[in-house]
Amino acid sequence: MTVEKILHDIDVPFTSVSLGEVELASPIPEETVNKFETALKKVGFELIETRVKKIIEDIKKLVLEYINHEHDEKIRLSSYITRTIHYDYSYLSDLFSSVEGVTIEQFFIVQRIEKVKELLVYEELSLTEIAYQTGFSSVHHLSAQFKKVTGLTPTHFKKIGVAKRNPSDNR
Repeated sequence: MTVEKILHDIDVPFTSVSLGEVELASPIPEETVNKFETALKKVGFELIETRVKKIIEDIKKLVLEYINHEHDEKIRLSSYITRTIHYDYSYLSDLFSSVEGVTIEQFFIVQRIEKVKELLVYEELSLTEIAYQTGFSSVHHLSAQFKKVTGLTPTHFKKIGVAKRNPSDNR
């Protein structure tokens, strides 16, 4: 009844309200969503869509932090995430997959390969150093994952990347 009253007060057409769910008659503008969210907060409720978006963004941010920072201790990605986001990892994993269409692990692999690409093109590190810096167990493992994600070997990618950066060196 409280949610129905709020919807009426801010003039939002809806077809039904049940426990935890509102079915809108039509999409509403962002400004109206913000009014609805503010009104809900005043009575102690929150939009789950907003909470879910924040959790997903936090997971993405933590994955990128995990990739870009060396860790003194060998900590698993799942532990790294649950230290900050205090939910069970299986819940976070299911939530992430349902919203993003890929698992946290798949997202992590793609982001790690993006970091490898950066290092290949902009740094003068060996493949062994890059594998170590990005947390791969070996050059072979890095190469296999890289090829799986990009369709190219790291060496071929580096040649292409360097050629694009320095077209005059392309002989």
